[in-house]
Amino acid sequence: MAGIGVQVAVAVLRVLVTATSAVALGSLLYAAFLAPAQPSGTVDVDGYRAIRRAGWSAAAAGVGGLLLAAANAADLSGASVVDVVGGPDVVGTFALLEEPMGWFLLGLGSGLVALGCLWTLSRRGAGLLAALAAVSVLPPATVGQAAVGHAHDWATDAGVLQALGLAVWLGVLVALAVHRRHHGTVEGTVWRRGRLVLGCAGLTWAASTLVLALLLAVPGGVTGSPWGRWQLVAAGLAGLVAVLWLSGGRRGHRLVPTAVVSGLVVVAAGAMAHTVAPRFLVRADTEGEVLIGYDLPEPFTALRALLDWRVNVLFAVLAAVAVLGYLYGVHVLHRRGDLWGRGRTWAWVLGWLVVVLSTSSGIGRFAPGMFSVHMISHMSLNMLGPVLLALGGPVTLALRALRPAGRGNPPGPREWVAAALDSPTMRLLTHPVVTLALFVGSFYVLYFTPLFEAALRYHWAHQLMNVHFLAVGYLFFWPLIGVDRAPVRLPHLGRLAVLLAAMPFHAFFGIALMSTNEVIGGNFYRSLALPWLPDLLADQRVGGGIAWATGEIPVLVVVVVLLAQWAREDEREAERHSRREERDDDAELRAYNEMLSRLAQTRR
Repeated sequence: MAGIGVQVAVAVLRVLVTATSAVALGSLLYAAFLAPAQPSGTVDVDGYRAIRRAGWSAAAAGVGGLLLAAANAADLSGASVVDVVGGPDVVGTFALLEEPMGWFLLGLGSGLVALGCLWTLSRRGAGLLAALAAVSVLPPATVGQAAVGHAHDWATDAGVLQALGLAVWLGVLVALAVHRRHHGTVEGTVWRRGRLVLGCAGLTWAASTLVLALLLAVPGGVTGSPWGRWQLVAAGLAGLVAVLWLSGGRRGHRLVPTAVVSGLVVVAAGAMAHTVAPRFLVRADTEGEVLIGYDLPEPFTALRALLDWRVNVLFAVLAAVAVLGYLYGVHVLHRRGDLWGRGRTWAWVLGWLVVVLSTSSGIGRFAPGMFSVHMISHMSLNMLGPVLLALGGPVTLALRALRPAGRGNPPGPREWVAAALDSPTMRLLTHPVVTLALFVGSFYVLYFTPLFEAALRYHWAHQLMNVHFLAVGYLFFWPLIGVDRAPVRLPHLGRLAVLLAAMPFHAFFGIALMSTNEVIGGNFYRSLALPWLPDLLADQRVGGGIAWATGEIPVLVVVVVLLAQWAREDEREAERHSRREERDDDAELRAYNEMLSRLAQTRR
C-alpha cells in the first residue's frame, strides 16, 4: 500500500493536470474559433495571448501528466516513485497497469501541444492543436475504474464524453473570462459562439456525469460511502455552477465565479481518486462482464438481432447529432426557398440508421462475442453505411446552409469546411491510391495481425475500430459517388476503375478467412467461453462467407449509381450542345465545314 504522501500527490496532480489541460484546450479553441479575425489568416493580439496561454498550460499538463503516471503507478503497485521511474521498463509498467498509461499519454500529447504552440500563429494551426489537445484528454477516461466490469461499455463512453465536455466547458469559460478582463465585456460574435460552445459542452458534461453516477452507484451507497459523499459534494458544486451561469445575464457577468466553482468540481473529482464506487463492493463480475461489459447467455438468432438491443452510447449520440444537424440544414434551405432533394435526406438518415443498427441492435450486442456477427457489423459500417452517407451530400448541404462569417468576424463553420476541402491533408486522404490502400489494406492489417485481439479486449479500442471502419469507408466512397465536391476529382471511368480494383481484394479476404485453420482472436473468444458457441473456427468461416458474399453488394450499388450519373452527364452535355447550336445557328458545324472546304481547295 502506498504512503499517504503518494496518495496526496496523486490527488493534487489529478486536479492540476485536469485543469491545465482544459485551459490549454479552451485557449486554443478561443484562438481558432472565437478571437477576432485577421485577413492574413494569423491570429490577432487576443489570439496570440490565447496561444501562449495554451502553450504554458499544455506544458504544465505535460509535466504533470508524466509525474502523475509515475505517482499513480507507485500508488497502484505499492512501490516507491523512485523504484517505478528507475525501473528497467517504465513505459511497460505503465502499460501493464493501464491507468498510469492513460496519464502518460495525456502528458505526452500535452507536451506535443506545448511544442506546437511555440511555432504556430495561424488559426488553422490553432485548430489542429485544439484537436490534438482534445484527443489528449481522453486516455485517462478510457482506463479508469468506470472502464472495468459490469456495464463498462456504457461507462467508458460516458467517461469519454464527460472528460471532453468538462475540458471544453472549463477551458472556454476561462478563455472568455480572460477576454472579459482585457476588454471589459464579452459581446458580438465572440459571445454568441462562446455561449453556444459552452451550452453544448455543459449539457454533455452534465448528462454523462449523471449516467456515470447511475452506473457506479447502488441503493444506499451514495450517503454510506466516501465515494457517494464526494459525489454529493460535486453535484452540489455543479448545481451552483448552473445557477451562476444562468444568472450571469446576456453578457456573462459571472464568468469568473462560474470558472472558480467549476474548478472546485475538478478538486472534488481529484479527491475521489482513492475512493471505490459502491458497485464494486456489491458483487463479483462475471467473465462476460469483465471482457465485454455484459453477459450473452443465449445464442444469436434473427429475432434477437432485431429486438435484443444494447445502445452504443458513443455512436447513438453521434448519429443523433448528425441527423439533427442535417435536418436543420435542410430546414434552413427550405426556409430560404432553396430546394434539397428528398432522396439525399433519406440516404443520410438511412445511413445513420445502418450505423445505429450495426452498433446498438442485437448485431452490435453480439458483435464482441461472435466473429460472424462482428463481420456483419464490420461490413455494414465499412461499406453500406458510408455509401448511404456519401449519397446524402453533407458537405454540399453544409456549404449551402451555413452562413459566411462576414468581414472582421472569426472564421465560422462554413469557412472551416471550405478550408478543410482545400487542405493538402484532405487531398492526400481522398487520393484514389491512398483511399484504396486504406480501404482494402485495413482488412488484412487488422485481422491478420494481433491488432484485432487487442481491439476486442478493450472497449475504447473496439470503438476506435468501428470509427475507423466508418471513416475509411466514407473517405473511399465520397470521391467515387460524386454527390459532394471532393478535393480530388476523378472522371467517371477512373471512379469505375477504382471500384473494380477493390472488388477482388474483398473476395480474397473472405476466402482467406474461410480457408484459415487458426482462430483469429482465439484467446479472447476462448476466455469469453460462450457455452452455446463451441466451434469458434466454424463461426469464423461463417464470418468469412459473410465478408465474401456481402462485400460486393454495396460496390455493385455504387457501380450502378456511377453508370447512372455518367448517363445523366452525357445527356446534360448533349442538351448544352443543342442549346449552343440553337443560339449561334450551328456556328461550330459551319466553321468545321469551312475548314474542310479550305483543306480541299489547298489539295487541289
